[in-house]
Amino acid sequence: MQTAIDKIRELRALHEDGLLSRHEFDQRKNAILDAVYAPAAVGDDVSHEAAQAPARPGTEIGLMAGQELGPQNRRYRLERLIAHGGMGQVWQATDLATHAELGHSAQVALKILPPQLTESASHAKLLIQEATRARRLAHENIVRVYEWAQDPATSSYFIIMECLEGEDLDGLLAREGRLPFERVLALLDPVAAALDYAWDKHGLVHRDIKPGNVFVTERGDVKLLDFGIAARARATGGAAALPPDAPGTSGTAGYRAPEAGKPQGQPSPALDVYAVAMMVYQMLDGALPLDPGVAPVGMKPHQWQVLRTGFARDAAARPASVRALLEALRRASGPTPEEIAASEAAARAGEEQRERELAARRQLEEQAKLAARAEIDRQRREQQRLERAVAEEARAARKDALRQQLLAKREEEAAKTRLAQEEAQRKLVQARAAASYLAEQKRARELQAARTADDLARLMPTAASPVADGEGVLRDAFLDGAGSGPALVLVPTGRFQMGSHEHERKIAMEAGAQEKWLQRETPQRWVGIERPFAMGRYPVTVGDWRVFAAATGWEPKGEVHWDAPGFAQTDAHPVVGVSWDDAQQYIAWLSTATGMRYRLPSEAEWEYACRAGTRTAFSFGDTISPDQANYDGRFSYHGGPLGAFRRGTTPGGMFPPNPWGMYDMHGNVWEWVQDALHANYEGAPLDGSAWESAGDPTRRILRGGSWQYNPRYLRSALRNAFSSALSNDIIGFRVVRELM
Repeated sequence: MQTAIDKIRELRALHEDGLLSRHEFDQRKNAILDAVYAPAAVGDDVSHEAAQAPARPGTEIGLMAGQELGPQNRRYRLERLIAHGGMGQVWQATDLATHAELGHSAQVALKILPPQLTESASHAKLLIQEATRARRLAHENIVRVYEWAQDPATSSYFIIMECLEGEDLDGLLAREGRLPFERVLALLDPVAAALDYAWDKHGLVHRDIKPGNVFVTERGDVKLLDFGIAARARATGGAAALPPDAPGTSGTAGYRAPEAGKPQGQPSPALDVYAVAMMVYQMLDGALPLDPGVAPVGMKPHQWQVLRTGFARDAAARPASVRALLEALRRASGPTPEEIAASEAAARAGEEQRERELAARRQLEEQAKLAARAEIDRQRREQQRLERAVAEEARAARKDALRQQLLAKREEEAAKTRLAQEEAQRKLVQARAAASYLAEQKRARELQAARTADDLARLMPTAASPVADGEGVLRDAFLDGAGSGPALVLVPTGRFQMGSHEHERKIAMEAGAQEKWLQRETPQRWVGIERPFAMGRYPVTVGDWRVFAAATGWEPKGEVHWDAPGFAQTDAHPVVGVSWDDAQQYIAWLSTATGMRYRLPSEAEWEYACRAGTRTAFSFGDTISPDQANYDGRFSYHGGPLGAFRRGTTPGGMFPPNPWGMYDMHGNVWEWVQDALHANYEGAPLDGSAWESAGDPTRRILRGGSWQYNPRYLRSALRNAFSSALSNDIIGFRVVRELM
């Protein structure tokens, strides 16, 4: 039986082969993990140890790094898990909409509640109320809450918050231990400011103050977290307006005031005063008080007297606010009368000592001034002598420099003249070479058209022979006169070597190709194309497909819609979002509409037409550039140049054609052919026909590479395969019309 790891390994292999998008890979991987790690239902036959085992972070909600959440118009990519607890998870995430607008990563924090907390309408309403309440708390010492949302794929609710870098007080205390008194007050002053703001402006009491909800950023700013169980005082002074699932015991043990367990009564800042008093004790002593009658280590008696009022059992006996508690502690930390007297005596003695030192320093400074004046006079005379000598040397140097500059200028002008002549000669040679290349390409296409015409005249010496223009381009009219089929290029008979030779495979491996991919291109052998045919000048376009869809009522079945694939396109772009099975439907319709025999090319016919008489890795040579085809130009092949990554298809005719006049045989979209998947060419037909026997008929061969792939996948010999029933945004096809 396959394990979860085996299944994920197979998914990763499919993704690396280009057969699964990143989104599909993440969805299937998370489904496998959820099936393995989801908690057992009541009554399942599981051991006590298994029932008590903690869930792996991320799996009980089905979340993993790299996954995207959120509605279609506002997506977030999960980067790393920050925190995990009973109320859900907190992830650092990238706001993809802001990233797309600004061109840089916009980091936020997502608080994602587990499904069991939002499975009912009342729980979902609680989340919305919490987010709405927290959004109003705009204070520099309270973490900002931006929005709430629900992910349509997982139905998970989450809150989008300010992303902080640093640590909470729990982490700081674990790292540093006991803190000095002044450090404690400095860390808690911002907390007091935040609580004052929440109470004065919004009537909110936090109810869960603890070190884990106080965050210290890397810049030293202090932020108060999680107003999720905050209570609001009713304007009428009645009972506390608690969130629907916030029990009377809301808060954390050790910091929860005694009266927090009583449901009646108006919420009061005394709840937060009690919790902060306990935190002061913990920060000074290193632990919460086991015996509230024992002062923290090193605390003065009058300070201890003030602190005890903060966690008095009677809420009325406590200071009115956290700010009042801290101010009382600060006043109590002042010196005693004896310490003040000793300090004043020390200050007077110090002042007298400073006056004696000042008088001595003034005497020394006066002596130093006299010595400095004498030294300055001596240095001035020496400087004047040196300046006269330097001036003489400078005059001689200027005369020599002027002479050297004149000689250098003459040499520079002569060099510029030589370079200009060489550049003009180079441009002339390039212009002649370009003109020769264009002429050669035109002659090749004319010869190709003539050769095809000769073949057709020899094989089909009738009036039914196809008629092509001067470049060998043919287009069949619809029988009803309402339009015509795709533009076609006539392809003659001939022989070629199909597959790749050892030297090409070695270069491909240096560019990152995998050995198992390269074995598909072997053994290299001669194949004869015994019948001429016409092949699509371009892949089937969006405009071609629009006519078919309107005529037949065809509807897409995959996740990618052909008319809105996620990037801009016109009717001249190649159609995507169509499966091999969809292509067969189009071919059957086109054959009926024109009265001619259309089909997909065989794999041999496709490579024969792609190579167009060449034997190099590409029809352009042994390397390729982003000016010749649409692919991920951030990668190069065999020393080729780098360039743009266009992130989508390009219209037909944007790049140069191959020597036989066909466009986009390299890149833009993968192209379906008729053949079933076979591991290599052992036993393949040698007459150019499609190889559909044996093999895997559920997976069909793809050729040519696409806009999303790097250039090593665009080689004429490279073979890919994909399920005939699936489609995506990188696969299209071109047609073949039989001539006899």
